[in-house]
Amino acid sequence: MRAGLKLLQEFGLEGVTLRAIAAELGVQAPTLYWRFNNKQDLVDEMATQVLVDWVGTVGELPPRWQDLLAGFARSLRHALRGYRDGARLVAGSFTADSALHAPMERFLAHLVASGFTLDEAVQTFSTVYAYLIGFTIEEEAVFTPQGTRHEKYSVAARDARIDATLHPLAHRISGQVFDAYDERFERGLAMVIAGISALCSK
Repeated sequence: MRAGLKLLQEFGLEGVTLRAIAAELGVQAPTLYWRFNNKQDLVDEMATQVLVDWVGTVGELPPRWQDLLAGFARSLRHALRGYRDGARLVAGSFTADSALHAPMERFLAHLVASGFTLDEAVQTFSTVYAYLIGFTIEEEAVFTPQGTRHEKYSVAARDARIDATLHPLAHRISGQVFDAYDERFERGLAMVIAGISALCSK
């Protein structure tokens, strides 16, 4: 898993293959097929490792459920941004490690104790999770984990492409589309949590 995550940092998700990992470890590629049937099995295990590592950083849960959700979203986004294509790696991957069950139980129990039904608690976490994953995937396309902006996502270049006379509103939002990701994440997260509060009457 560590060899796969090392390659992920260097080459992105497309560059992670069983053959490349075998070369990194100095073994023959068929050796890895005793453990993995295909690349998706490998990606699932790598994603699980990233989440297990993140779970190890989760401390005491805050008293307010709003702070719990906000802290969950912020800390997982931070963990995923520590890897090249981290959110893409985790999105949709199958994770079956029992180490993830205990924190899930704690999060759900916190929401239920705060007055959520179990169905509401599940929907709440899946909604916040979907928001942070989708936002982070978009962010990964623009910036490397080191904070370097990919040239094709230049704010100035977008401004130059869009005719401000014909499309004045679309022209004005370059900074909101390709910049200020931390600020925009917090604003969007606040909107999601406010919506949950209104719909669940909490």
